[in-house]
Amino acid sequence: MSTVLLRHMSAGQAGVIASVKAEGELGRRIRDMGIVPGTPIQVQGRAPLKDPVAIRLRNFTLTLRNNEADYIHVDVEGDA
Repeated sequence: MSTVLLRHMSAGQAGVIASVKAEGELGRRIRDMGIVPGTPIQVQGRAPLKDPVAIRLRNFTLTLRNNEADYIHVDVEGDA
C-alpha cells in the first residue's frame, strides 16, 4: 500500500483517505463534504484538461479542483 495525493490518482483507482492537510476555511469545507480520514473513495474520472477530478464517496459523486485535491492524501493498493 502506498500514499499518494488525490491529484495523482487515475480514473478507476480506489483507496482510503489517509489525511487531509488543508487548514482554515478550506480544511473545514473539505471535511464538511465528507472527506475525512478513513473514508473509502474511488476516482470516477477527470475533465479533459485534468481539472477537476470526480470522486465517488459515501454513495455520491463529488468534484474537486486540483488545488483542493493537493491537500488530500490517499492510501491506495497496487497500481491502476
